[in-house]
Amino acid sequence: MNIETVSKLRGETLNRWIALMKAAGLDHNTRTERTVLVWDGDELIASGGRDGGILKMLAVSPTRQGEDLLSTVLTELKKDAFEEGHTHLFLYTKPSNKLIFKSLFFYPVAETENVLVMENKRDGIKSFVSELPKDVESKLSGAIVMNCNPFTLGHRYLIEKAASECDRVYVFVLSEEGNGFSAKDRLAMVKLGTADLKNVTVLQTGPYMISAATFPTYFLKDRDLADTVHCDVDIEIFLKYLVPHLSISRRYVGTEPLSPMTDKYNEALKKKLPEAGVTLCEIERKADGGIPISASAVRRLIAEGNTEELKKIVPKTTYDYLIDNDLI
Repeated sequence: MNIETVSKLRGETLNRWIALMKAAGLDHNTRTERTVLVWDGDELIASGGRDGGILKMLAVSPTRQGEDLLSTVLTELKKDAFEEGHTHLFLYTKPSNKLIFKSLFFYPVAETENVLVMENKRDGIKSFVSELPKDVESKLSGAIVMNCNPFTLGHRYLIEKAASECDRVYVFVLSEEGNGFSAKDRLAMVKLGTADLKNVTVLQTGPYMISAATFPTYFLKDRDLADTVHCDVDIEIFLKYLVPHLSISRRYVGTEPLSPMTDKYNEALKKKLPEAGVTLCEIERKADGGIPISASAVRRLIAEGNTEELKKIVPKTTYDYLIDNDLI
């Protein structure tokens, strides 16, 4: 048996990997940063992939089940991840695989009808949540989950509205790295832009909430389920962990005339939050000249070098941060 870890799949190796993924019922169009390949001669008998700290595309040949090959793949993926500095690992899989991965020291984070999220740290999410600062004096606490890529006057408007109606507002800024501004810069802009609102606490989501664009759905046979599955997992984590710890009774969102995916997410929130005793407050999106303010519009103006229009839709704190950090 030969084991190798590669960054790119090419030629016949790629063909054999695709055949293995098809046999396992996984989406072979999914690509990973690193891939572990387990060979028996020229036969690919098991494989697994990694993107940062997320493990995916775990498959064992149907003819080689029961040989502990999944454990071999996970061991190699962990070793590779640790060498790159990723010690906190996650995997997304079918709920039916729970016992298999629990036996390999992965622990459930959230589970819905279609997906199971697991991590390699026992009670990792509970430890993360327990360290979040909590305002025990607040009678009414609200929450907002934002990407803020970057922080706009639209974001500021929504937070101001929530702050005027709640004793405490927790603003969670997505920690995931992606296109646009870094998590560090986005968090800094939100903190600067809300520093005057004394009942607002700005927090990071940590690794427990990721965007719909990068949510792993390679194991779903029904590709139309992808957006729904992402919404369900995100809401499950919010309700199961954040709501009880921070005594959140309201969640605020802006209306979404621009993004069908976000609008679908808001609809899911409307359905699921009241079932858990949480009120969803949907606030009309702030507009500039009749056009809803959006982070994508900000990024476009930055790309065009249109600083005069940019100043109209971002707080001064955001504009100054962009200038001071050579981001425009």
